[in-house]
Amino acid sequence: MPAEWAPHERTLMAWPCRTELWGAQLERARDEYAATANAIAAFEPVTMVCASEEHAAQARSRLTGDVEIAVLPIDDSWLRDSGPMFVLDAAGRRAGVHFGFNAWGGKFAPWERDAAIGGLLIDRIGDPKYVAPFVLEGGAINVDGEGTLLTTEQCLLHPNRNPSLSRAEIEQGLRDHLGVRRIVWLGAGLAEDRDTDGHVDLIAAFTRPGQVLLQSAPPGNPNHEPMLENRRRLGAAGLDVVDFPILPYEEVEGDEVACSHLNFYLCNGAVIVPVAGRPTDAEALERIAAAYPGREVVGVPGVTIAFGGGGPHCITQQVPAAALS
Repeated sequence: MPAEWAPHERTLMAWPCRTELWGAQLERARDEYAATANAIAAFEPVTMVCASEEHAAQARSRLTGDVEIAVLPIDDSWLRDSGPMFVLDAAGRRAGVHFGFNAWGGKFAPWERDAAIGGLLIDRIGDPKYVAPFVLEGGAINVDGEGTLLTTEQCLLHPNRNPSLSRAEIEQGLRDHLGVRRIVWLGAGLAEDRDTDGHVDLIAAFTRPGQVLLQSAPPGNPNHEPMLENRRRLGAAGLDVVDFPILPYEEVEGDEVACSHLNFYLCNGAVIVPVAGRPTDAEALERIAAAYPGREVVGVPGVTIAFGGGGPHCITQQVPAAALS
């Protein structure tokens, strides 16, 4: 599996449609999804999956003309987790991998259409397709493109994902289907991550092979000790750590929401970063720009998507560029 910074053919997204999740925030969520899609479309093609023609019309009215609309059956809009993942062989030929999906351990029903959307998108793109016999969400992993995969025990070993598989069997499944050789296990994700059971893409990302940008938190914050433990594990694995100490909080409908800047998305030539409308946003963008030199850093509003459970990374999935035939 190539690293996210490798060249992309396009980005896949899906239009928010689950009213039970978003409630009164649905239109704001759609505005933030549109802002993310339009920001990415300035750098590479974007395909937006919509559950119906009605949703397609809603999306079209908010999206730049560079964004393609595809009407396909979906239940929700977190395509990082329900969508396909792509791998390349030594010759640069691409294939799609369709993993199992069970709505983060059965938290949001129904999910049957989301469980199928990965395969439908691989077929639509026209790539060879491999079906993995276990559950895996894209937000649960991060790869460096050279065979190392980063994840958390909290998520991949949670009994609501693959209760019949051992740690060793999950590791072998990752090797078999994503071509990785080494799995680095962090402990827990964000304390405020109530839905995905500790997805790694809210707390850490490779900046290059051998280096990880990692969330940190001050004493007294519930993330302080878990992130120190994650830092220790990365060091023990021989990885350099760049600390990221900014984690703004905002209140939405009475909930205190952690707005993780690290849930950013790398597209061709840019980093799309969620911002919270706080004075610390500028420093966050500067730190991320320093971690990815040569890329334009684009801030997009992210508080509502964080309320829903994620950010730009959670709502996107890259299709890496394949070698020309």
